Amino acid sequence: METTVGLSDYELERGKPMPDLTHGAIQANLIVQLAVNYGPRFRVASEVALATVPEGTTPDIVVYPARELNFVNESARQADAPLLVVEIQSPSQSNDEMVDKTFGYFAFGVKSCWVVFPAMQGVAVYSAPGTYQYFHGGDILKDTTLDIQLELNKIFA
Repeated sequence: METTVGLSDYELERGKPMPDLTHGAIQANLIVQLAVNYGPRFRVASEVALATVPEGTTPDIVVYPARELNFVNESARQADAPLLVVEIQSPSQSNDEMVDKTFGYFAFGVKSCWVVFPAMQGVAVYSAPGTYQYFHGGDILKDTTLDIQLELNKIFA
């Protein structure tokens, strides 16, 4: 197997940079807010590999319609598209790289895609490839596709 110099096993396996404390805290805050506010409607999970997006692409957060877990025969890569995919930018990732990921997710069948930019404390909510609303500061994040609203100050707390 060919190795890439400077990349950790985590980065090689998942095809993305290793998250830092800020990334992990934002991810946890988003999961809690989605689960608390929308738990009956959705199944929220982190780090779920998707079957038909580029190999090694694992979103930070996925949201599916509410469903029971399969504790016995769960596939390692989900063949069905989630309703929502959330990607959180790491310091080594460019804005272009983050936006490019949304195209693959929409091609897979995702209905909504959020790109979180920690340094700007903002979130781009994509409803289609190239179509987004940007929320920052004291805004209320509004995803009209999935009828979700979250307070940004709780995401970036």
